[in-house]
Amino acid sequence: MVEALFELVGEDVLRPTAQQVAARAGVGIRSVFRHFEDMDTLYAEMDARLRSEADPLLRGAPPAGTIELRGRALVAQRTALFERIAPYKRSGNLQRGSSRYLQTTHQGLVRELRVDLRRWLPELAEAPQGIADALELVTSFEAWDRLRVEQRLSASRARAALEGSVLALLRGLR
Repeated sequence: MVEALFELVGEDVLRPTAQQVAARAGVGIRSVFRHFEDMDTLYAEMDARLRSEADPLLRGAPPAGTIELRGRALVAQRTALFERIAPYKRSGNLQRGSSRYLQTTHQGLVRELRVDLRRWLPELAEAPQGIADALELVTSFEAWDRLRVEQRLSASRARAALEGSVLALLRGLR
């Protein structure tokens, strides 16, 4: 059933129902709720699977080098991560208002990305707050998703836009 949910969301079924999960899994609807207390429990299982794939994209050691080199590498890392989690994050965002689990998961990701940003760019500790805030914004999933969905940019164009923004902000640190 977790695999069925994972597949449905991966196919951009962003609000899968228990009935859709049951049908994809080839089981009855009651089987879903015999195995899972509620949809949040099912989301938690799907999230655990996604994290096993996505965490290595976030956990890699940042490169040494100039701030520009690290900024470019950060964009490459975020691009790979966001492309992998995009349908699952979009689905979670749509359902977050009615799910305590998804609210907590979203807040955790925001914190993780903030810590990761400062790991890549420790200079932000001494940076003007406006630059640090802007870098957190432009390297967020929400900024990436806007480029990909609302502006309909290809992944390569979105990455170039993000990289240009990051590098321009980093120049403000000099």
